[in-house]
Amino acid sequence: MRSQLSIPATILALFALAACGTQTDSGDGSGSGTVTTDLPVTGVHWSVESVTVDGRKTAAPAGAHVEITDKGRAQGNYGCNHFGADVKIDGDTITVGPAEMTEMSCGKKIQSFEEALSAALSGKLEAKLADGGLTLTTEKGDAIALTEEKPAALVGTKWSVTSLLSGDTARSLPAGTENKAHLTFAKDGTVGGSLGCNRFSSTAEISGDTITFGKIAATRKLCPGPEMTVERELMEVLSGKVTYDLSHRSLSLTAADGKGLAATATTAAPAGKSG
Repeated sequence: MRSQLSIPATILALFALAACGTQTDSGDGSGSGTVTTDLPVTGVHWSVESVTVDGRKTAAPAGAHVEITDKGRAQGNYGCNHFGADVKIDGDTITVGPAEMTEMSCGKKIQSFEEALSAALSGKLEAKLADGGLTLTTEKGDAIALTEEKPAALVGTKWSVTSLLSGDTARSLPAGTENKAHLTFAKDGTVGGSLGCNRFSSTAEISGDTITFGKIAATRKLCPGPEMTVERELMEVLSGKVTYDLSHRSLSLTAADGKGLAATATTAAPAGKSG
């Protein structure tokens, strides 16, 4: 049964991670004893590339990732919902306990992937490292392929919008609008991208942990209802001053009224360009 986490989805996985080493656990069975391992998997942002179940390989949605701390926790995003679970590392074996996760409504395709990933990322897993990648294999032969990813910079990164925020609540984008809205901040103080339907550009003054957006210029194409709804909400967020939170490859923008957006780093944009 899914458990609602008490902290906002956008900050669930935003922790400072230490390097691997010796970990001491409480002896509750999910991470008992003192574990010393040479397997360098902790303190790394692992992007989920795919999950293979019963021989069928499924590519992961943008933003799916796993981080393992040296405190005995695995945390990250299944593709839509954030999760956290106790973990034990013993040699090349990683044992993942029952997970807590947020309860955002997701599209059927992403929900199906989440179910496959959450099922595979549990119990006893065999870990293998090769060429910057990590493969976790279950006892029945299902596998999760992961790739190490470096932190993304606020400026020069293409940020793909993954969910909309309202206070401590995050909701996924309506079905059919995923992977369409994105923005990129440029070194010249501009920002641009897509609102999910129309392309836009504006100015963006970055100061401390705030960004002040100028007047938005956008194309005027008409799109299906859900896309226009998302577009209107994004335009409200990208207006005036917002607070931003950047952690590794996750970005959230929150306006004074609590409305905002969460985004994940995708590809880098050429320097000086904003779209």
